Amino acid sequence: MREDFFKYQAQTTAFASGFEVSHAKGNYIYGKDGKAYLDFEAGVSANTLGHCHPRVNNAIIEQVNKHLHVMVYGEYAQEKPIELCKLLAQTVPSPLEVTYLVNSGAEAIDASLKLAKRVTGRQEIISARMAYHGNTHGALSVSGNEDFKRAFRPLLPDVQFIQFNNEEDIKRITAKTAGVILETIQGAAGFIQPKNGWLKRIKERCEEVGALLILDEIQPGFGRTGKWFAFEHFDLVPDILVMGKGMASGLPIGAFMASAEHMKTLQANPKLGHITTFGGNPVIATAALATMKELHESDLIAQIPEKEALFRKLLVHPKIKSFPGKGLMLALELENEQQVQKLAKKAMEKGLILFWLLYETQFLRITPPLTITKEEIEKGCKIILECLEEI
Repeated sequence: MREDFFKYQAQTTAFASGFEVSHAKGNYIYGKDGKAYLDFEAGVSANTLGHCHPRVNNAIIEQVNKHLHVMVYGEYAQEKPIELCKLLAQTVPSPLEVTYLVNSGAEAIDASLKLAKRVTGRQEIISARMAYHGNTHGALSVSGNEDFKRAFRPLLPDVQFIQFNNEEDIKRITAKTAGVILETIQGAAGFIQPKNGWLKRIKERCEEVGALLILDEIQPGFGRTGKWFAFEHFDLVPDILVMGKGMASGLPIGAFMASAEHMKTLQANPKLGHITTFGGNPVIATAALATMKELHESDLIAQIPEKEALFRKLLVHPKIKSFPGKGLMLALELENEQQVQKLAKKAMEKGLILFWLLYETQFLRITPPLTITKEEIEKGCKIILECLEEI
């Protein structure tokens, strides 16, 4: 299988591990080698409820036996997508009311940019340096690392960049600005949080000049930081909320939310302001709905601060330079990328799955399923500390 993987399936780097997966259950992935591997990555924050959660799986099976794809997005009323959008509206604060379901976080980013331009009639988009919003053409245009963009220029015009947490740069948001797009917590840049009310002042400036604030919650959303969405920690509500990754416990999905008034602008002049064939797929929507119901009815989100505290208590070592992040969106900073790679390799040998950040590769990411237990945290942290001694 591994040989065919490299021969027939395209990879994103020349260094893919080719780890052969047998099956996955709970917070473990099982290899073809017969070993169990504790998962501290959750598919890069996607497997919110771990692997093969029975509530999600049973819901998927029930829906599969009813119908799969029946019509292009937005034409037919289908039970599970409607229930999902209704529950989202009941979960987040006003004026976020209406959800547009798409296929990925990156597609939701592209659509959110279109919506901001459509609502305001303006063209300028402001993003943050070192932002990561995805790899479609639009999402790449508002991502803030030139090393990842240079080979694909020209990208979208009229995109300006500010420094995350820089007070002076707030003034660069003007009456020419259609939208400001920010990750609520910068991911690829090192899990950087907004400080000292900066994000709230960004929102106030947007209101002052008539721009829309788009918050990218693709990674921190759905309970990962101890709130449903990370913006709830910072005393504001975005005009457009973008989500994806952990929304459907491992199935491909994205979405963006806005007020009903704003979302209606995509219906006319021109019609089909955004359109997608498979967005709102009933099977995927069913998985997302089951995930949300489990999060609402359990205490998993309420447990996040305690689990974060346990990680911070256990992971203390001279080789750890910093430990940024919030909730179960954490990162260990080591001396350099080489140390991170060595640690991840040794941890895999000991039965622990770890990964690194996209831009700041001296960081080792820790983003386990929200279902991770105290005992599993202790087990994984013990392996990490052992590896730190060995590298």
